[in-house]
Amino acid sequence: MAAQPYDEAEIDDEDTIIRRVPAHQIVWTENGGPRRGRISSAVYAKSSGPREGMSVDIEALMIENDVDPTDYVTSEEFPGAVSFSAAEIRSLELTVGYDPIKDDPNLPDNPYHGEVWRKTEARRFTGAQSKGLQNAAKWYVEIEDVDLK
Repeated sequence: MAAQPYDEAEIDDEDTIIRRVPAHQIVWTENGGPRRGRISSAVYAKSSGPREGMSVDIEALMIENDVDPTDYVTSEEFPGAVSFSAAEIRSLELTVGYDPIKDDPNLPDNPYHGEVWRKTEARRFTGAQSKGLQNAAKWYVEIEDVDLK
């Protein structure tokens, strides 16, 4: 069960918030030239439930536990990751908090997991919030031949 939306005071504005990029959310094109990809806008969206957020990982928690974040957030399913500062997230009227995953039969345990939520209950981020996340995103683990936008 996901945490109730809140803004975690222990997450400093300069903290790095990581969003994994799933392989299935890369849009590939050839357009007569070499194959290139771009990240789907779905990466910058929340889950469809009114209280669910956008799944993220908190870099500072991994570093505190001597875990290499770049290794932790990548896999065959998630070949890359983007990041934002907590301040960039908050500037979009979004909040960020801890939401560790433990003993969920559908997901592997992840003590570094967090969520980004809207301040008000809604099924989606606004268009401006999603676009703002996309504009703020930086590569954390770059995927070869894939553009951020």
